[in-house]
Amino acid sequence: MDDLPEALLAEIIKRVIRTSDLKSLSLVSKRLYTAEAEVRDSIQVGCGLYPVTLALASLCSRFPNLCKVEFNYSGWTPNQGMQMDNEGLRVFSSCCPLLTHLSLSFCSNIDDSGLGFLACFKKLMSVRLNTLSEITSSGILSVAVGCKSLSAFHLIGCNEVGNGDWLEYLGSVGSLEELVVKYCKKIGQFDILVFGPGWMKLQKFEFQNVGLPRKYNPYDPSYIAHKQYRYDFCCESLKDLTLARMTAYPEIGLRCLVSKCKSLENLCLHLVFGLNDNDMITLANKCSNLRSISLILTPEFCEGYVSRTALTDGSLKALALRCPVLQSFELKFWGCAPDYPEIGFTQEGLMTLIQSCPIRHLALSGANIFDDDGMKALSTAQSLESLELERCIAITDTGMRLLACSPCLMNLTLRLCDGVTDDGVSEVVHVLRLESLVIEKCAQVSLEAVQGAAKSVHYRLDCPGYIEWVERCVYASAWIAQGI
Repeated sequence: MDDLPEALLAEIIKRVIRTSDLKSLSLVSKRLYTAEAEVRDSIQVGCGLYPVTLALASLCSRFPNLCKVEFNYSGWTPNQGMQMDNEGLRVFSSCCPLLTHLSLSFCSNIDDSGLGFLACFKKLMSVRLNTLSEITSSGILSVAVGCKSLSAFHLIGCNEVGNGDWLEYLGSVGSLEELVVKYCKKIGQFDILVFGPGWMKLQKFEFQNVGLPRKYNPYDPSYIAHKQYRYDFCCESLKDLTLARMTAYPEIGLRCLVSKCKSLENLCLHLVFGLNDNDMITLANKCSNLRSISLILTPEFCEGYVSRTALTDGSLKALALRCPVLQSFELKFWGCAPDYPEIGFTQEGLMTLIQSCPIRHLALSGANIFDDDGMKALSTAQSLESLELERCIAITDTGMRLLACSPCLMNLTLRLCDGVTDDGVSEVVHVLRLESLVIEKCAQVSLEAVQGAAKSVHYRLDCPGYIEWVERCVYASAWIAQGI
């Protein structure tokens, strides 16, 4: 080890990923202790750093080349010592000059004055502020003005932050490539429109509300018919788009993004009320590079008094015809009764998409339309490598036997699929050499049936049920609590 050149030793240390392994490595010798400190460029800090100011100075002295730092106090209690506060952030800003990425989560002792110190990080490119209860729009504006190299900004669960001037300022500067705004109660979809020219360079955008929105038509107070000045912007660089828990309405709101994007590769539309087939057809015609789609749908009143999910096979056929590189498709339904035709898609439409596009990853949840005949069609999908089925009550052992003929399937996940038994799982695992098998809360599948069935096996009978799934995916309350 002593004969290894410094460059080679540094390269070896870079390949060690786990923090515990890095700590063990640094205890082997003084040379490794010094080399590991020089190489380390990222660190996570949580409860137990006390006293904060002295500990931060010592930390930066120990690791002089830190570029990415995360402070996370999720689950903090007073008996765990003091949190990072404004003074700690001031000290940190003076002794970590190479910082490019900073994440602050659940830091309840940091307010607007503390955010002002972020301007001292001259190389800061990415800021993530998660559940900072004391900050307001003024503090965010100081970050926008002071951090000249900012290219990524995430604002999550900061309920005292409104629109203010910070969004308009960031848009006028036009340097952001990534903007995420989630679970901020005082920021609505119409507030985001002041981003203006900033859309031109933006490559990733995510906006999520808290809980379900009202299904009534939203109102943009600045909207003037035939004078859509707030909607006259270009977002042709946008590659990743996520919209969740909001009401869309023709011509106004963030719905306009769906028809403006031309470079889109990844799309998530989770409980976006008001979208229809025309939106998806327009999207498919413009976005031939679309690689990933994730949809969560629930019944709405369509075509008068018909209650069903708004999208139909027309959307699936457009995607099948116009999206030749689509590789991942996730389709989740909420509130669709199994004995009533509330799902606008048919199994035939879904199979058309899967057989027309090179789908590698398919996830279905609450898909009452999907049964053993669908499993037969999946068995001929030439590109399918990963399959996730959740709350698909029409699937039985017959479908599992058919799935065993799948030519490329390597990863299989079954959740809350009570029609599948040990026999069905055994049919699949005896024929396919699975890389991973996940079985969660399938009432008729035992632990004995899955042991040794794949290189990686995960089995649970106590996984979150339907109510927990609704809290997580529909209302997002679990995500907010965990700071995700």
